[in-house]
Amino acid sequence: MPVIVRLDVMLALRKMRAKDLASEIGITEANLSLLRTGKVKGVRFDTLAKLCVALSCKPGDLLDFEEGPEDAATADVDS
Repeated sequence: MPVIVRLDVMLALRKMRAKDLASEIGITEANLSLLRTGKVKGVRFDTLAKLCVALSCKPGDLLDFEEGPEDAATADVDS
């Protein structure tokens, strides 16, 4: 998947445990774990906003995009 979740990086930078973050934003530890590992198909904007508030960051600090060969081929067709 070309979207990379960098939640672990932010947790480490903020010296925060995933358990504490899950409790603070009101989601289960299991759902936070799925998000951290990138095993989700999407994330709600309100959840993303809560993550940003709790971690004092912006969405771009949590998500990154890594273009692969299949993404470049699709971009040429769409243009």
